[in-house]
Amino acid sequence: MNRTATARNPLVPTLVFAALATAIVSSLGMLLVPSISQRFDVDVATAQWMLTVNLLAGAVATPIMGRLSDGPHKKRLLLASLATMFVGSVMAAAAPTFGVFLAGRVLQGLSYGIVPVTIAIARRYVPPEHAQNTISTLSVTVASGIGIGYPLTGIIAGIFDYSFAFWFGAVFVLATIFVVWKVVPSGPDGRAEQHPFDFAGSCLLAVGLGSLLLTISEGPKWGWVSGTTLALAAFSIIVLALWVRVEIRLDHPLINLRTLKQGEVLLANISAIALGAALYIAMSVSSLVAQADTATGYGLSLPVFWAGFVIFPLSVGSLAANRTVRVLAKRVGMQVMLPIGAIIMAAAGTMLWLLHAELWEILLSMLVFGIGMGASYAAMPALIARSVATQELGSSVSFNQVLRTVGSSFGTAISAAIIATHPGLNGEASPESIDMTFLLGALLCIGLGVALLADSARRQEKWKR
Repeated sequence: MNRTATARNPLVPTLVFAALATAIVSSLGMLLVPSISQRFDVDVATAQWMLTVNLLAGAVATPIMGRLSDGPHKKRLLLASLATMFVGSVMAAAAPTFGVFLAGRVLQGLSYGIVPVTIAIARRYVPPEHAQNTISTLSVTVASGIGIGYPLTGIIAGIFDYSFAFWFGAVFVLATIFVVWKVVPSGPDGRAEQHPFDFAGSCLLAVGLGSLLLTISEGPKWGWVSGTTLALAAFSIIVLALWVRVEIRLDHPLINLRTLKQGEVLLANISAIALGAALYIAMSVSSLVAQADTATGYGLSLPVFWAGFVIFPLSVGSLAANRTVRVLAKRVGMQVMLPIGAIIMAAAGTMLWLLHAELWEILLSMLVFGIGMGASYAAMPALIARSVATQELGSSVSFNQVLRTVGSSFGTAISAAIIATHPGLNGEASPESIDMTFLLGALLCIGLGVALLADSARRQEKWKR
């Protein structure tokens, strides 16, 4: 049997289906915080831990799964990850206590590491002429799928109960497990190189990155200059510095930091942080505006049933952009799509900053945001894939995914800090804080877009010489 996928082979749709499952599971969060707070009788700040623990677990698991995906047992890794997500979804749906619910959310955090695994499988089994388009599609699927997951979450939670949303996630993941088991090639990958696993690097990165994300996530609550925040931040920096030193000295590290010397890989990783922060600001604050009361001066008073649809245009735009990128990249080059995407996202961020008083304004901004996101997110893994060796692809792409998560965490912390320091009369976000947060998201995209365009111009000038 030919173990390489052909154009008619269902492998690519199966991998997209697996990536979509991660999007569905990832979307089971932001809209449900108030419901979780009421169900388990905890305050909203405590309920927010359902987002924090999920993010921490994902950040720790993603680089480890990325490195393992470079090994010979790609299908086993994907099935094991999906099975863990299924167990976590069931635990969250049926949890009798808040502690059990949080444990389920931790297991669901493995969803962040699925995409590097699917990309590694695509790079191995999809023909070279289709590989780049497949990798771009997989990268965009999670972000665009969230735009589908949010409305589904809102509909299910609005009609039934929050637990039904998690049951739906469990069923979706179970269906994914069956399809992956049937379609993805079985047996070890004979082309994969086998090296000793970097346990030291894994532990250091897990501790350092977990500490950093915990500092970012909890900083607004603890106080940015409190002893706890400063001590944890210093600890994370020391551990991450030690991790860098260990990784550089190893022949086969968890993440090959030497690839950062390659310009395209470095640009993709810097972009991941900035655009991850901007995207999360746009999504979270738009959801806040949609559900806030009209008495606040900016809210639209949408119930949870409809609030999720505010993010839906993001999916439409990103999916349309992903198809367009395939055509344009052949003419202008994939490296040009990254600055173009950043500039489009800057335009969307500016629109959100200036125009968010009406529902149609937010919907239009989300559509444009999705177009820019689709172009940018499709370009990042493609640039990495053509700049690193096949045996380093999983770890390199997973590191890019981790940086997106770190960027999202920065977006979370910064937006929360701005809103906390500029409260309204009744403790809600003030119109000024909403404007400032949207402005920050726009400035991140504008700054990145200008920097990427300048680098592109410099490269073209150097090539002409």
